[in-house]
Amino acid sequence: MKTEESNSPFGKLGNPARRALANAGITSLLELSKLTEKEFLHFHGVGKSSVPIVKEKMKEKGLGFRE
Repeated sequence: MKTEESNSPFGKLGNPARRALANAGITSLLELSKLTEKEFLHFHGVGKSSVPIVKEKMKEKGLGFRE
């Protein structure tokens, strides 16, 4: 049985942050990489602890936040 984490490109990101991204239509790390870190943090449900989680997942794919 697959866990939610294995189904998500965002790794161990919390459910409120996942929902915020889904509500914004962001379903992949590539889409997320089009945002700045500051824009990401403005989503309701996304906190400072979310940043290192997605940064690590993005780094694995050779991606990062827009400058």
